[in-house]
Amino acid sequence: MKVSRIMEKMIAFSEGNIHDIDHFVRVWNYAKTISELEEIDSEIQFILEVAAITHDIACPLCREKYGNTNGKHQEEEGVPLVKAFLSDSGMTKAQIDRVAFLVGHHHTFKEIDSLDWQILIEADYIANATENGYSKENISIFIQRFMKTESGIRLAHAVFCL
Repeated sequence: MKVSRIMEKMIAFSEGNIHDIDHFVRVWNYAKTISELEEIDSEIQFILEVAAITHDIACPLCREKYGNTNGKHQEEEGVPLVKAFLSDSGMTKAQIDRVAFLVGHHHTFKEIDSLDWQILIEADYIANATENGYSKENISIFIQRFMKTESGIRLAHAVFCL
């Protein structure tokens, strides 16, 4: 299945929640931009793009079940949801498992050991910071402590005029 079909399916899954749709489209755009600038392998880029689109798949469930979208709840609830969501996508088990890993770790900033995970963290943070009006101090600290890709750092500096 192409990324565009997964995007279409995720939009339908979101049942008209414009906030959720705008967020994952924004994260996908930042992730795609950073990964292309970093010139990552096309297979890894595909998995990253699918993960960016589906990373918040658990938000509707978390709102209903917990009354919030706490990151740890998203990570826990997201893994089985994304595996079921992608089960008919034509993706291999290994691809789906990798997407599920990324969805299950997109709020975990420690021990990041792969470029796809790093880029997803950076893209999600940039999107969250723009949507929620994070302070320049918060953004600067995040860039210094957690951002590793040259392209993500440049993009964050450009977006936030740092």
